Amino acid sequence: MLNFTKKEISILKKLNTPEKLQDFVNAIPFNHELSGPTAKSPARVLREGSAHCLEAAILAAYVFSLHGQKPLLLHLQTTPNDFEHVVVPFKKGKFWGAISKTNHSVLRYRDPVYKNIRELVMSYFHEYTTNDGQKTLRKYSEVLDLRAFGTGWETEEQDLWGIDVELGKIKHFDIVPKGLKLRKADKIERLVGETVEWPILKARKKTLAKKYKNVV
Repeated sequence: MLNFTKKEISILKKLNTPEKLQDFVNAIPFNHELSGPTAKSPARVLREGSAHCLEAAILAAYVFSLHGQKPLLLHLQTTPNDFEHVVVPFKKGKFWGAISKTNHSVLRYRDPVYKNIRELVMSYFHEYTTNDGQKTLRKYSEVLDLRAFGTGWETEEQDLWGIDVELGKIKHFDIVPKGLKLRKADKIERLVGETVEWPILKARKKTLAKKYKNVV
């Protein structure tokens, strides 16, 4: 089991608003899983200096728990030809927003202006497309409260595959009515969707730790 350093604890305690937390998550280089699939704990994300959507979501949920918010995850399920996504829903007053880590220009942070979880999910629908314009978002899950996993997962050295498995098992709700033919995204929308924040480069892999020093 890993332990957070005093410096890491100090930083996480300062991330006391969704805006600060999203900025922090954005600054972490994207984990392209060049050495194989991972589901890193918050402590490992801080040590290794990279995260993909699930790993960043688990970290963000943990940070929310430090500031009195529920550590929630929300799974967005797609057609088999696209990558699924995980966001961290949070509530401010009566409205929902979301923390989101992605390597693309879409599927990002949502301000807390949505009346319920479905409204929040549907804000991702039209921009959730493949490079050929297919709209792929099909289902969303119930929220998963990470308190159900007890304590210790935040500093676990092993991959947190149990959380990943549970996200796939819990109840999901359909989005697209049966038989509905969806129009493809326009060409300009596809171009925007192809923009990435953290390109896959050999040089990038070698400098992840160095870049992350600027974050923590």
